[in-house]
Amino acid sequence: MTAQHTWQDPWRLMLVVNAAVMIGVFLHKITLPPYVPYIHLLVDYHFGFTKRALIGALVALFTAKVPVWLVFALGGTAWLATSALFIALFRRTFGFSAETTPLFVFMAGSPFFLKNFMHTLGHFDIYGCALSICLLLVPARSILFVLLAALISMVLILIHHIHVLMYVPTIAVIVLLRYYLVAGLTPKNIATGLAALLGLGVLFLAAQFYGTMPIAEAEFVHHLQERMADPSRTELLSYSYIWYQPLAKEIEDTWARMPSNLLGVPVFALLIWLHTPLWRYMREQIRALASDRHQRLVIASLAIVSLGYFIMFLIVFDYSRWISNWAVCMFLILHAIKTLPQTKPVLPIAAEDRKTTFFGWIITLIPRVGIVRPF
Repeated sequence: MTAQHTWQDPWRLMLVVNAAVMIGVFLHKITLPPYVPYIHLLVDYHFGFTKRALIGALVALFTAKVPVWLVFALGGTAWLATSALFIALFRRTFGFSAETTPLFVFMAGSPFFLKNFMHTLGHFDIYGCALSICLLLVPARSILFVLLAALISMVLILIHHIHVLMYVPTIAVIVLLRYYLVAGLTPKNIATGLAALLGLGVLFLAAQFYGTMPIAEAEFVHHLQERMADPSRTELLSYSYIWYQPLAKEIEDTWARMPSNLLGVPVFALLIWLHTPLWRYMREQIRALASDRHQRLVIASLAIVSLGYFIMFLIVFDYSRWISNWAVCMFLILHAIKTLPQTKPVLPIAAEDRKTTFFGWIITLIPRVGIVRPF
């Protein structure tokens, strides 16, 4: 591919612009204090089983003092790994060609996806995405695939229990589409699946209701300060209350912010609408499925995943993150849908369509969606 051809092809030029935008988002991100991501690296299992503590416990195995730069180092590594995994997944599912470039732009260049993961660098969302992509890449030929999915889901719940609504439903859909629809429902498969769901449910309840700190907050904060490379930066511990806040309080805070946060809904709707060419392509992929039963199961799966995000919308107020991760889950499920038998090939997104090109440029130039409110 020559440089001249890149400048003449708007879709390849969009990829170049997206890369520049991502670099800009990164340079801006490293100037911001990592309040929530940093404290997650400090919390471990020092006081017993604790919610949101797995990442911090793993960090504690390698260092007693946690520098702030480690947030960006770990977050950047996770981002690079996720990007590489997605590129590998896209190459295997759709391949790279002039015909598939618009589809790649609408996914990889979406402000919901890699650009927003760059803005939320250090947060736990990206781990759900990365591990879901791994499940889409590995073979799904035996019951071991179900057990691997269960193990991955447990790891995500230990990282943060909200993954039970954020990425675990998408993982379940991937298992359904890639394994159960191929292997069928046997007593062994059913028993394994039900056991996995039961184990995940128990782990979630333990994290949600028994993972709070059993000691006074002052003692907890003192332990965190001992793990800090620079204990004087006490402002980075301002979110220690998270490990004491019950679910009822989270819901109360969310509904107190609801009137102002709902003002962002039209913006989210606009961002989703800008991805219309992608949603149409996904619709056609579903319509092309060879089995009506498969079509119904896919539609039901999309509804269940969306319901999980709607529940999160009601109980935790990081709306921009939830909307972004919902879109990412749709992208990933599309890859799983593509593996099912189809009656006919689906036409690619029209690269020459002026409206589609306009939408592609808009989503390319939007640097991110945000964490709570749009942008």
